[in-house]
Amino acid sequence: MMENAVAAGLIRREDGVVSCWWPGADPLYVDYHDREWGRPVADDRLLFEKLCLEGFQSGLSWITILRKRENFRKAFAEFDIETVAGFGEKDVARLLGDAGIVRHRGKIESVINNARRALDLKAEAGSIAGFVWRFEPAPQDRPETCDHAALSKMAKTAESTALSKELKRRGWSFVGPTTVYSFMQAMGLVNDHLEGCHCRERVEEARQRFARPA
Repeated sequence: MMENAVAAGLIRREDGVVSCWWPGADPLYVDYHDREWGRPVADDRLLFEKLCLEGFQSGLSWITILRKRENFRKAFAEFDIETVAGFGEKDVARLLGDAGIVRHRGKIESVINNARRALDLKAEAGSIAGFVWRFEPAPQDRPETCDHAALSKMAKTAESTALSKELKRRGWSFVGPTTVYSFMQAMGLVNDHLEGCHCRERVEEARQRFARPA
């Protein structure tokens, strides 16, 4: 059981660590928060996977998707872009019958469509990473203090709206500005660990060391 709240948006866990509130005490969610969320990523497969999973999350909670993530990876060939781009109707039927994932035809077909659009994007920009990292906000455009009040106002931003618009213009689906901002938070384009969270400083150091893809 968690201890009392330290400040708005922060909790002190049973181990005494101060953390963002949203993972609660779920071990899987805590591990995701501590080890993955906000760490900068330049791997195209991982970026594609996260965009797809954020699309599946639409209308659901992230922990629901996180618990099924290994099933999604198995179902979608580890999110290998070229492989998924080659999926056809038989694959759609297979995926609709897979109880280990979210069986939503529109979202399944969106992943296949987006894989094809991802190949086009790689041909255009060289990599997905090189494209999405162009939309990293400038430091002066970020809140002076990343606290609960600031974060609650950032379901979407000018940058996530711009990236969403550009992806949609290229034919991507399930990439609205709120979905894209969640992707940016997770993939380290911003550091939205709250001030006082034990991860914030480490994530900021990782972002400082990170070589932005060209």
